[in-house]
Amino acid sequence: MRTPAAALRPIDRVILGYLLVASVVVIARLHRQPGGWWLLGAHGLIVVLIAILVYAPLGRAGRALREVYPLVLLVALYSALDVLNRGGAAQVHDAVVQRWEFALFGGQPSREWWMAEPSRFWSLVLHGAYLSYYFIVAVPAVYFASRRALPALRGYIFAVILAFFTCYLFFIFFPVAGPYYAFPRPTGPFVDNVTARLVYATLAVGSSYGAAFPSSHVAASVAAAGASLWGSRRLGTILLVPTVLLIVSVVYCQMHYAVDAIAGLAVGLAALGLTAAARRRGLAGAAPRG
Repeated sequence: MRTPAAALRPIDRVILGYLLVASVVVIARLHRQPGGWWLLGAHGLIVVLIAILVYAPLGRAGRALREVYPLVLLVALYSALDVLNRGGAAQVHDAVVQRWEFALFGGQPSREWWMAEPSRFWSLVLHGAYLSYYFIVAVPAVYFASRRALPALRGYIFAVILAFFTCYLFFIFFPVAGPYYAFPRPTGPFVDNVTARLVYATLAVGSSYGAAFPSSHVAASVAAAGASLWGSRRLGTILLVPTVLLIVSVVYCQMHYAVDAIAGLAVGLAALGLTAAARRRGLAGAAPRG
């Protein structure tokens, strides 16, 4: 007979572990953030949702939700970071990261690069690459789900969730605002194009303060593209191009420090390594397909 603990998949354990850490942080910070009680309630509801999806008899729609619910939670848990960081009132560590930046590059590439080489063409292309993050992260889920390739879908979701939650923990314990907030923003012809306007409009409605280091855009994109290679070499290869451009774009378009991008790359690769280990143990992943 299967025990309740055995019914939990590795991805469920990762999510529950993150919720435990985040809840402890909320409780520790309640004296500065009384509104955090509602966040604890939300965490409790997520635990109830996981329990229902794991243990209750499910129909076709429920089984589909069982597979993709971690991706659905990402949006809510990202938004919750603003509460954990007191709506932008938390102390940020940009000065530390800027010192790292200067030590490595002799300056501030995120501020100086576009100013030294303000190309309208590359602004259009690289702001578009920045937006491709949503495409890179979403398309594999749709592709594998539509092909009913469950092992590939599970391996992809496991890698992406690991990358995101690792970044989220940094955002909670080491918040960094990033050059988007720390420096005057680009102006003039450099941002006078459709993709730049779309980027700034998106950030105006969906950005969490303190969520710069490591770059979750880079981490999740690297994890998504790499994990896609396991399920479909063709899809993974296609995603590598916008992923490389995105890594460049976050610095050139002054969205992240170069150190953020490097750290995001490291997190993404680490998530892939852990997922590969899980696949070898039969816990996640898929054999390569066409």
